[in-house]
Amino acid sequence: MIGWAVRQAAIWSIVGLLFYVVIDRLATAPNPAAPVLTTAPAAAPPHSGTPNSLVFPANAQGHVVINAFVNGSPVRFLVDTGATMVVLTMRDAAAAGLTSSDLNFTMRTSTANGVARAAPVRLREVRIGQLSVDDVRAAVAENLNISLLGQSFLTRLDGYEMHDGVLTLNWY
Repeated sequence: MIGWAVRQAAIWSIVGLLFYVVIDRLATAPNPAAPVLTTAPAAAPPHSGTPNSLVFPANAQGHVVINAFVNGSPVRFLVDTGATMVVLTMRDAAAAGLTSSDLNFTMRTSTANGVARAAPVRLREVRIGQLSVDDVRAAVAENLNISLLGQSFLTRLDGYEMHDGVLTLNWY
């Protein structure tokens, strides 16, 4: 009877040890489905490690928000691949040096906040880290909470890709 008890204890000890090792390995293994989150100083976007390429992780809501400069002034953009062009808020336009006398609200836009008036403009420069695009077609919209980085900027790049919650911008 004692031999049987010792054998059972040994078997269950081995099973428990194997279980512990498997769980420990699973807990410390990297999750390939998890988005790669990089941190970088506020002034510079994260680099992908390849020349002429920048990467930006999506936030918890799945949106990519980028800090950029328009005509030398800081602007926070929501990347919107469905937006035809770059669209600035009234506040960001004023910071970029576009005065109300520069704005002629001849356009109508459909936004998440409804239909709004917009004024077509040309931006001298949109800069994200070392990426700089000159003479960008844009608009200034009323009733907009955050500026949008749309196709009039994105199509000027060599390419962009959203994969596993990470946006990559590529240019020559």
